[in-house]
Amino acid sequence: MKTPVVLFWSGGKDSALALYTIQTEYPDLEVVRLITTINSKFRRISMHGVREELLEKQAQLLGLPLQKMIVPDVPSNQVYETELHKILAGIKAVGIDHVVFGDIFIEDLRLYRDSALAQHGLIGIYPLWQQPTGMLINKFINAGFKTVACCISTKYLDESWAGKVIDHEFVAALPPEVDPCGENGEFHTFCFDGPIFSQPISIRTGEKKYQPLLVKQTAGIEQEVGFWYVDILEEGVGTDGVRRKV
Repeated sequence: MKTPVVLFWSGGKDSALALYTIQTEYPDLEVVRLITTINSKFRRISMHGVREELLEKQAQLLGLPLQKMIVPDVPSNQVYETELHKILAGIKAVGIDHVVFGDIFIEDLRLYRDSALAQHGLIGIYPLWQQPTGMLINKFINAGFKTVACCISTKYLDESWAGKVIDHEFVAALPPEVDPCGENGEFHTFCFDGPIFSQPISIRTGEKKYQPLLVKQTAGIEQEVGFWYVDILEEGVGTDGVRRKV
């Protein structure tokens, strides 16, 4: 009998590759639920800006139940952690002891996650941990996954990268300081096809929006950086979420 685990799912390439890795390389584990953080104001995946309807479509085509962790727009640490601990307590309450994450090498983030899990007697599983990111992105693309860059940090890349499909050409064109998996927050993605889905999601890109963010440089000078978001829409569905007749 397989051990049930839950997966924190962002809708992007790293969580998709983590799910694929569990399904293909961890025969004793079975992902039984996805958990995704949703912005309550915009009803979009936090940080990625992807519509809630597309998240639900992913879960449907994965054949997995989806649980949403609802947080306010720009939540305080206290509010975020309150919601997180509700989720973790609920996982433990149904007899699940393990939680999967798609993190690769951010040590502080893993320590934070493991500390939160430990408070509920849960154990983290990190199937991609400390693997070379160049190797991981090639594995992802070569396995037949398709994903689009839905959010770009202007600290690293310009607007033109938003909305691009991530393929070998995309990776080869990245500046040398940009991690090929965007592990430092350079870009976020939405996965719309691959071996874990029963069928592809037909998508189109819509409006681009810029969200500024002020950061202080080491010299004490503030420089504006921010994020470019591109609206990802299911083909045949309008911006109001209504499916159009063809």
